Amino acid sequence: MDSQVDITEDDLRFEEEVHREPYKIKGWQRYIDYKQESKSNGRPVTILFERALTRLPGSYSLWHQYLNHRLSQLRTLNAAHSIEEYRRVTLCFERALLHLHKMPRIWLMYTDHLSQMADVTMARRGFDRALRALPVTQHRLVWPRYLRFARRVGGIVTERVYSRYLLMWPEKSEELVDWCITQGRWAEAARRLVAEIDAGRGGSAWRRLAQIMRAQPGAVAGLRVEAILRDGIGRGMGELWPALAAHFVARGLMEQARDVYEEAVGKVGSVKDFAMVFDAYAAFEETGVTAALEAGAERVAAGGTANELMMDLRLLRLERLMDRRPFLANDVVLRQNPNSVAAWLKRVSLWQEKSADARIIATFEEALKRVVPDKACDGKLSELWLAYAAYFGESGRLDEYRSVMDRAVAAPLGSKEELADLYVSYAESEIARGSVETARRVLTLGTAHVAKSLRVWALLIDLEEAAGSVVATRAAYDRVVELRIATPQTIVDYAQFLEDHQFFEDSFRVFERGITAFGYPVAIDLWNVYLARFVKRYGGEKLERTRDLFEQALAGCPPAYAQSLYLAYGRLEEEYGLARRALRVYERAALGVAKGRKLEMYRYYVAKTAELLGLPATRPVYERGIEELGDVDAVELVL
Repeated sequence: MDSQVDITEDDLRFEEEVHREPYKIKGWQRYIDYKQESKSNGRPVTILFERALTRLPGSYSLWHQYLNHRLSQLRTLNAAHSIEEYRRVTLCFERALLHLHKMPRIWLMYTDHLSQMADVTMARRGFDRALRALPVTQHRLVWPRYLRFARRVGGIVTERVYSRYLLMWPEKSEELVDWCITQGRWAEAARRLVAEIDAGRGGSAWRRLAQIMRAQPGAVAGLRVEAILRDGIGRGMGELWPALAAHFVARGLMEQARDVYEEAVGKVGSVKDFAMVFDAYAAFEETGVTAALEAGAERVAAGGTANELMMDLRLLRLERLMDRRPFLANDVVLRQNPNSVAAWLKRVSLWQEKSADARIIATFEEALKRVVPDKACDGKLSELWLAYAAYFGESGRLDEYRSVMDRAVAAPLGSKEELADLYVSYAESEIARGSVETARRVLTLGTAHVAKSLRVWALLIDLEEAAGSVVATRAAYDRVVELRIATPQTIVDYAQFLEDHQFFEDSFRVFERGITAFGYPVAIDLWNVYLARFVKRYGGEKLERTRDLFEQALAGCPPAYAQSLYLAYGRLEEEYGLARRALRVYERAALGVAKGRKLEMYRYYVAKTAELLGLPATRPVYERGIEELGDVDAVELVL
């Protein structure tokens, strides 16, 4: 082959190097690079590659470059017309694979080359050889090309290739299904989907099978359609119900299709699935009505009479279905969560629209049996009891109302708060009807069952104040304070009640109990009300006792809350005591209030000193303020 090459003077230095070291790739590589850069025609480079590979037949780098060089010469040639040229390149690949049969890149180049040729068998065998030669871990490089080639060829080749492919990756079966659908091979696609379902790899296979059934009913002939779809439905795929009904419709079994729809609307477990099933059911009934009308029109046109009974029956079925829709939708919600209070109340309202008394009572009873108190959601169980009782109360059936409320307060509930709601509502309804004794009995029972509920006690107290005795009212107030559930407002109300009935000392003792129970900062409000009422009651008659009360209030009061007490104390001394005692109180206030209020208090102290003793007496006050206050506040004071 060397004799066929014209060697130029520029080639001599490369020839000398490769003759001197014929088994070193660097010399051959430099020679090849030089030839390719000099824009030599293809033949000299090809001969040079052949010479190099004769010396180094196992060099991957040389073979890879050589094969790319030979493939580049085919880019402008048509495989159908240049068979010989393609055959020569094929032989080059065969020679390369004798030495490099474990190199995936060479196999990929070879299979791509074979895929361009017209010989399908040779290409298929080339892919098969690549799969046999390469380890399994590298098959993922070959299969995408093999599948692309098989899809282009089509027919039995595609099926056989995919069958082998799915042995390795069975989860990829949807690719074959997609190809079958694009080729219009519906029966094969359905068969493959059924095989996937039987193998336990259903996933979306049920849905796709349903789509095929709707589009091509004949494609599923001979398959166990009903069993397959019911299996999917049993796994929670409610969207398969319309497909099952459509299967019977395609076979002309309309009654069986209607039975499927009825079963579906009674079993679907989600609102989304219900909407889909109901729409399909309604469309099915509408189709039946349309068919009946068209059949009647044809009979009339032929001189006969229309079957009006059949048309009326079809219309009645459609109307009843639409009337049932709210109830069926509510059934779905209750199947999802039978503890939904809102759903049960919605069902009651649906029956109320139809004025079905027996149905309303039955619904309430069923709801109260099925709702678990601790799991009630979208509302409280007590709301169901109250709605049930209100139904009887609004219609004036008081015996039934009281019977329901008595059952309600004795039934298990989710919390004590719910029980308190029942007692309060029960008592309020009795009060509204004028049954004071019944309301008192209910509230007394309520205070025994939910002793810590201030709402129940507050209603009982209001009732006793309005229609009971002073003794009973005081007993109720005392019990609230003993249970430690009283609020500051409760203390004030109790004291006001005693004061209204001339029990002044008892009223003051209630304030003292409240102050002891709450402590600061809540106690400051009670002290203010207590001291104001004490001063209003006695004025200057019990001045020493009043002073003792103020001193008690100030003894434990934090500086942040003491200002109002000091001011009230000072006003007491101004009105009923001595001016100098009042100024001493204001002096204590200026020293005892919080830091942020000292400037305000000193200004008040200065003003009162000037008012009571005259302007010259304010000098010591100013001096004391300047010592106590910071620089900024001191300047504010004297300006």
